[in-house]
Amino acid sequence: MASSKPLKWSYSFSVFFFSFSFVVLQVRGAAKTAPVVGNISKVDDAQLFHIYYGQSFKVIKNSIDGKSYLLMQNNSRMASRTKYCTGRIKSFVIPLSNYSVDTTNFPVSFFELLGLLDSLKGITSDEVTSQCILKSLTSGNIQLVNRTDIQQLSQFSAHFISNVDAEQACNFAAFVPMDESTPLQRAEWIKYLATFTNSEARANSVYDAVKANYICLSKSAANLKSRFKPVVAWVEYNQGIWSFAKEDYKLQYVTDAGGENVDGTITNNLYNVSDPEDMENFHAILCTVDVVIDQTYALKPAEYTLSTFLENMDIGDSSCFGFITNQSLWRYDKRMRDSATLDWFDGALAQPQLVLADLIEVFFPTGNYTTTYFRNLAKEEGVTGIGPDMCDKSTSTPMEPTVVPCK
Repeated sequence: MASSKPLKWSYSFSVFFFSFSFVVLQVRGAAKTAPVVGNISKVDDAQLFHIYYGQSFKVIKNSIDGKSYLLMQNNSRMASRTKYCTGRIKSFVIPLSNYSVDTTNFPVSFFELLGLLDSLKGITSDEVTSQCILKSLTSGNIQLVNRTDIQQLSQFSAHFISNVDAEQACNFAAFVPMDESTPLQRAEWIKYLATFTNSEARANSVYDAVKANYICLSKSAANLKSRFKPVVAWVEYNQGIWSFAKEDYKLQYVTDAGGENVDGTITNNLYNVSDPEDMENFHAILCTVDVVIDQTYALKPAEYTLSTFLENMDIGDSSCFGFITNQSLWRYDKRMRDSATLDWFDGALAQPQLVLADLIEVFFPTGNYTTTYFRNLAKEEGVTGIGPDMCDKSTSTPMEPTVVPCK
């Protein structure tokens, strides 16, 4: 009996050694069959999606809609045999031969940066600020489709959406960069789209250029000489109530451009124009602010002027407001389509370096830089309309990101 323990130990060790050796062989074998999908993207900044690569497939895990998208290369055996359409898994054969987009609050500029407009065959409205998409629509290369007609949308290899709560068909894919917290996290979603068309190399190149320019501009802003950072407030008027905007990405923009946000303990309140005490408190806060960005919704932004702002503020004397005296009252509706659709929710999302460059000029004016997205309300600056005639390139030619000069 005493000799049985060493024998049992010897047997167990042999089983363990065999199992360990088998695992090692599996790992070595896996290393030899590394992904052969070609170019790949690594997600560095975005927090709400991840990409995983196999030998003939990719998987995107989207934290917004909770779905995993299985993308199978069209020349693989898997693509001809596999089809998933469940509550948590959807499959697509890539590269997509065509696609459509629900353009409601959807940043289509990402497709233009990737050079994918030739494959865009359907949009749900002409409320877009991409002049080249408008050109394609005018020429008939893109058709208008009904956003609620799932049968009509089924003709496309994929239909991209931003509203994940609406009814979805098997070919629907969510694209929601707006839910990210910082400007660069939002911009990195170009890599998400690129996986559907094997355009990772292009996406990497675009994002690297955008990120490098953004970081350079932010460092330059940090080195600008001023005794105190300008205090900045994003404000909004809605149905008789004034409030301060608190979206993380906007506060990040201010910090990265060398400004200082109004303290968070102050910006939690709402101010009713019908309550004199409320407005007295609101006016008192604004008298301490150097720069105001008014993001009040306007049905016709071109008609929103300094007089509109002052009327909404319900003030007769604006002399205590330094941001008016120093002419630093701004709106981000400078670029628009059909007097209503703002490029702030499209092009600005894909190229945050342009927004940052604008804000640096807003905070530290030189007079030598023309802003892209912000117009000076205090100087009665107007808007810039966008139309199909402004597209001066082939739709198959990728749009290059704008690199702002930076030292």
